[in-house]
Amino acid sequence: MQILVLGGNGFVGRAIVEDALAHGAEVASFSRGKSGSPLPAEVTELVGDRETGDYDALRTGEWDAVVDLSGFRTRDVDQAMDVLGDRGGRYVFVSSHAVYVRDLPAGTDENAPRREPMRDAEVLTNDTYGPCKVACEDDVLERYGDRATIVRPGRVTGPGDSSGTALYWIRRGARGGRVALPTKPEAPLQLIDSRDVARLVVQLITDERAGAFNAIGPDSTIAELIEVAADLSHTTVDIVPIPLDAVPPRFPLMDPEAEWGERRRSPAKARAVGMPVTPLRTTVADVLQWDLDRGTPELSLGLTPEQEAQLLAQQ
Repeated sequence: MQILVLGGNGFVGRAIVEDALAHGAEVASFSRGKSGSPLPAEVTELVGDRETGDYDALRTGEWDAVVDLSGFRTRDVDQAMDVLGDRGGRYVFVSSHAVYVRDLPAGTDENAPRREPMRDAEVLTNDTYGPCKVACEDDVLERYGDRATIVRPGRVTGPGDSSGTALYWIRRGARGGRVALPTKPEAPLQLIDSRDVARLVVQLITDERAGAFNAIGPDSTIAELIEVAADLSHTTVDIVPIPLDAVPPRFPLMDPEAEWGERRRSPAKARAVGMPVTPLRTTVADVLQWDLDRGTPELSLGLTPEQEAQLLAQQ
């Protein structure tokens, strides 16, 4: 089986590449080649740039499946599909849980209503990212029909996740002590391990499955994430809830309580076709080890210890 990954250099893309190789596939990765960690030597690296429309490296070759991780606007997927034509077999578009309308109740599945599509946006924000992904999904489905597969990950973490979104809280738990938490401890999470997303994607290709699938991790809470990290690091924590408006906007993993239902979506369909469920403790342990191995570089988000101490002193 031959698989082409568009955007294989990111941490989720790398997990998909490694899973595909482990299951005997031949893999090519298309990217600018300017970021991300080096890919395994057996991967064929194709260099281009979706931002400038440089797809020359894809004008020859045939694959059994294409996995698109770097399509964010319709022009991205439309140009790629135009170049590939029928040489790509199944088209797996990696979308996002952000396609769904907000304020949904817990337990919704892939049939939940989506947001209104947006074909382009100058800047991708919380208000434009999801609608742009909706429009991308529509174009992929229109072009490929039953050869189209849509994967909608929730929040993803795992070794290689340099975004810092989950890592901030993992590090904070590992450090121990009083933890300033700008939400309730029971705020829900469904963090999915990047390797589980990868296993789902490759299995869907192997089984030639069409349709949409929620790639969502096990039910947990923000407090559990912090406490698991503390336990693994042999520290203890005292979680101190503080007001959300006491921290900067878009603070890591924080959602308004009205949107908590979005962190309790149903993963039943994906699990039924082979998506594994890595325990949160395993994921956190592996992230901690990866972070340690790379030297725990400074994060650009969250609170510094000094800022947190000031907030805690006011409680």
